Amino acid sequence: MSRKFFLDKGIGETRAVITVDGRPERLLIDRHDAPAATALGARSVARVRSVEKNIGVAFLDLPGKVEALYSLRHDEPPPVRGAAVEVEIRTEARQDKLATVRLIGPAEGEPRLLEGAPDVEAELLVLAKGSKIVEGLGAREAADAAEAEALMTVHPLPGGGDIAIEPTRALVSVDVDLGGRPGSDTKSAARSANLAALAIGARLLRLKGLGGLVIFDLVGRGHDGKAIDGAARAAFAPDNPGVAIDKISRFGTLTLTVPRRRRPVLDVLCDERGVPTPQTMALRLVRALEREGRALPGGRLTATCAPAVLAAFEPRRAALTDRLGARFVVEAREGFPVDQLDVVAR
Repeated sequence: MSRKFFLDKGIGETRAVITVDGRPERLLIDRHDAPAATALGARSVARVRSVEKNIGVAFLDLPGKVEALYSLRHDEPPPVRGAAVEVEIRTEARQDKLATVRLIGPAEGEPRLLEGAPDVEAELLVLAKGSKIVEGLGAREAADAAEAEALMTVHPLPGGGDIAIEPTRALVSVDVDLGGRPGSDTKSAARSANLAALAIGARLLRLKGLGGLVIFDLVGRGHDGKAIDGAARAAFAPDNPGVAIDKISRFGTLTLTVPRRRRPVLDVLCDERGVPTPQTMALRLVRALEREGRALPGGRLTATCAPAVLAAFEPRRAALTDRLGARFVVEAREGFPVDQLDVVAR
């Protein structure tokens, strides 16, 4: 198993990628203007807004008026409403869920950041364990490819068939489809597809930053429970500690829970409709202008985008000018789709 590590240091965003045998397995995104207090591992002084003993949680106010959730413990007294406490982010917020925290102890003063989370470069250095980290154009291409794959819903399986990964509020479903997988022995083909789906599905869930309750809808009947269980445990071993795998149900589904710590990539890049946000498109615009600028040194660059994308681009204009010079123009057009860009080099 070959692992490679990539670090793309862009304007406004740093992206780290880990590939396994040439396929992206992890994509870490650090947007330079993201709230520091809500990043995984950040420590802050928070204020207890309310304590809801009937549901076993306390709501806290983090720096920047961001809300977080603390699960009350049976072996500890609950925090007092209005008290200042020191906390650490355990899981990042998702579109429909608050960030959760670990309570460190009492504190004093107003909500404020005490220690930021490690940035993605520091994390990648730890994960690489001395291995070479690729930067530059190769890292940019690896990050773009990882981002594109992370946003896909349907993913092909080697030898035919595919899996569809669809997150909902309650769970993540992974539907295995045999498709046109060749082979005269349907049962053998189904077994091969299911085993491949577990290995590839585990990689893709890590890439997408998805976890929690996960249900694989396996193909076929009369599954080899021992083989499926072994394949699942091997596939999700990198996610331990915290993985729990149930037996295959009589309906052919495999249910497991996977620790969920980071904000899903889809939530970082897209809005609740699954459309890339203006900020995402502004960062893509920066990269597109850089790409065209490299391809045509000294050429004039003209870009067209939606007004909201232009507004998100403006804070990055000065940094891009430092790299390219004042040879690009970005124009907003009313009615232009937010998720589209038009960049022309002359």
